[in-house]
Amino acid sequence: MPQTVKKHTEERMEKAILSLKRDLSSLRAGRATPAILDRIQVEYYGAPTPLNQLANITTPDSRTLMIQPWDKSSLSEIERAISKSDLGLTPSNDGSMIRLTIPVLTEERRGELVKSTKKLGEEGKVAIRNIRRDANDEIKKMEKTDISEDESHRHQEDIQKLTDKFIGEVDKVLSAKEKEITEV
Repeated sequence: MPQTVKKHTEERMEKAILSLKRDLSSLRAGRATPAILDRIQVEYYGAPTPLNQLANITTPDSRTLMIQPWDKSSLSEIERAISKSDLGLTPSNDGSMIRLTIPVLTEERRGELVKSTKKLGEEGKVAIRNIRRDANDEIKKMEKTDISEDESHRHQEDIQKLTDKFIGEVDKVLSAKEKEITEV
């Protein structure tokens, strides 16, 4: 029974890491990647639709993104959605595709991005600690009926080791992203 709790806890912590990686990939790090457009929702025939479902997004070079919509009539809506977003990019529409030029990051902007990276990392750590708390609560409930106090403490120690492992993983992911952001 406690083994299933540990397995479930590990799965939830892995999902928290994946969520953190997905959130970090949408931060602009000075290099053009299609992932920075993942959060963009385009109003398409009255329904908000993810941009990557409406268009082919390519990176011809390290500073440019090309967006080729499958339906050319959606060009203006895509352009509007990008302009409204918090990316700070100006789309240029040539009638059949949209080009986004990623400007070189200023030192000030790099500092802001590192701050938001650290904020996302702290949110990831909080999520992992919440998962630990939930698992420990389940173990304590089992202590009353199914397992001994010693077993309960041993399982809680195992969950703490898992937590430490995943917090270390968050730190590794954060330092890699910070290095990517501060790279000129």
